Amino acid sequence: MTATLELDRPKPGVAVITFANPPRNQMSADALVAFHDILDELEKDLQVRCLVITGTGSSWCAGADLREERGQTPEQLKAHADSRASFGTLIGRLETIRFPVIAAINGYTIGGGMELALACDIRVGCEDAVFVCAGVNVGLIASWYRLPRAIGLGPAKHMLLTGDKFDADWALRNGLITALYGASSLLDESVKLADRIATRAPLSVEATKECSAQAFELSSESAAALHTEKFLIMAASADHREAVASFFEKRPATFLRK
Repeated sequence: MTATLELDRPKPGVAVITFANPPRNQMSADALVAFHDILDELEKDLQVRCLVITGTGSSWCAGADLREERGQTPEQLKAHADSRASFGTLIGRLETIRFPVIAAINGYTIGGGMELALACDIRVGCEDAVFVCAGVNVGLIASWYRLPRAIGLGPAKHMLLTGDKFDADWALRNGLITALYGASSLLDESVKLADRIATRAPLSVEATKECSAQAFELSSESAAALHTEKFLIMAASADHREAVASFFEKRPATFLRK
């Protein structure tokens, strides 16, 4: 935990990371490293089965702190591109981390913040959420890979090429977020969603996240082979037997990750 990041565990299996660097919740290099440190802690704890990321004030996240990048040469930027102080490294890690990640978007989501949100498995928002693909506004390029996959090429180009603001209703209509809550209930509803995920069979949840991330890249033959591989592993697991038993016995399941 740092002055700009807060970690909470509101329910068994659920963790919440809050951006706490108002007013824009930008991420300095030190904050990015600290975020990785928190993820290290959560990933080692096999009881953690879902993560919610939210923000304070009027922003979710405005991406990296451009004041730090302003004086750096292209060579310097390239040198730390793969380090824990790089925004791109954090984005890639969230996509592939063991447990599902929910973005509970409470306000402005700008530039690198958009990339971070797109790396989350599920995005929900409140009526105060605003989305900006700011690459063209600051002479950079961002979100062109993940955004079209999330909402389709036409709406994505509208966001990417204009750098304009898009509100929560637009985001909901176009699939950028999948649920819209009141500002006061956003975090509670997001934790409820995370708790639902955390109480499913964990090996199955993790395999489903891993496989669905590859859905747009695999041929039908490769997808079928991957499905068979993972399905047979799940079918042989004690957690599968427990899930079936709890269904017929009408009781909550107790999963052991095996």
